[in-house]
Amino acid sequence: MDTLSLGIVDQSPIRQGGTAQQALKETVKLAQVAEKLGYHRFWVAEHHNSGGFAGTAPEILIGQIVSQTHHITVGSGGIMLSHYSALKVAETFNVLQSFYPNRIELGIGRAPGSDQDTARALSYPKPTADIQEFPQQVTDLIGFLSGTLPDEHIFSHVKSQPGPPSPSIPGIWLLGSSDYSARLAAALGLPFSFADFFGSTAGHGPLVAGLYRQLFRPSRYLAEPRLNVALQVICAETSERAEFIASSRNISRINTLRGIREPMISPEEASSIALSPSELEHLGQVNRYSIQGSPDTVKDGILEAAKVYGTTDVSIVTNCHYFEDRLRSFELVAEAFGLSENSVTAVKTKANT
Repeated sequence: MDTLSLGIVDQSPIRQGGTAQQALKETVKLAQVAEKLGYHRFWVAEHHNSGGFAGTAPEILIGQIVSQTHHITVGSGGIMLSHYSALKVAETFNVLQSFYPNRIELGIGRAPGSDQDTARALSYPKPTADIQEFPQQVTDLIGFLSGTLPDEHIFSHVKSQPGPPSPSIPGIWLLGSSDYSARLAAALGLPFSFADFFGSTAGHGPLVAGLYRQLFRPSRYLAEPRLNVALQVICAETSERAEFIASSRNISRINTLRGIREPMISPEEASSIALSPSELEHLGQVNRYSIQGSPDTVKDGILEAAKVYGTTDVSIVTNCHYFEDRLRSFELVAEAFGLSENSVTAVKTKANT
């Protein structure tokens, strides 16, 4: 019997008729519920100018969440490092870790989390960062976080304040949806989280996971490969109810295809929209690996995905129009796996059998 750890990645979805402020407060509320339900970790995402997601500043949202919970691990899924200096990110997360030792995780990504114009606006009037410099940014970030920049580094004399907190630095994860991120995580000896929930990435995800393990080099931070996979999940009392709830997400995905950035519409409206054959085909492709349905169906799907990826570390992404449906989905998953407030870190399953 192996141990499956369940976590959450939340994107702070905005509903039509709602507000971004409401979405952010719901994320904090969801984290509080997740802790009581027994989820292991809670990560928040970074998006800019999206129209549908309110989480633009994960580091601030993390501070709110960790101050209003007690023991759940809280982190970024992730910080889009190309927008920022490695020193600034290191100082921000060392401050968080100083206040909440051993509860903070720093997931970092290479993607802009936005369109190209917004990415330029984030750095304006300075030029946008050269993506080829990303590996250097990551190694600099690790050096600033841990106080281990080599003597020959141009900024070796610059110290990240308040300095590496005792007894450890924030847990660092490299996030990605391609072999590029997997190769970099393996070369640097970092944990790697694969974004299966994108939909378009799930087909090659297990191959990327295998590549990460194959190329992994032990580091001072990690002796063996550590893989997390983030899955798209909607759980309801019945498969019919789950399909109805998922219609809101489906229309959001179609709107993305159309270049429309709007809050998530209600399932009542979404389920009545007629889609073209090409749009239905697109949904079939991006939803092929999404997991939705009744608790038994969802549990089987999560276990199968964990087996395919060869991991016991799974995160769940769930976007619904109604906050009550989002809460209920996580409650049903927790019940299906037997999570409890007294069993925060693990669920005994046959994930790898």
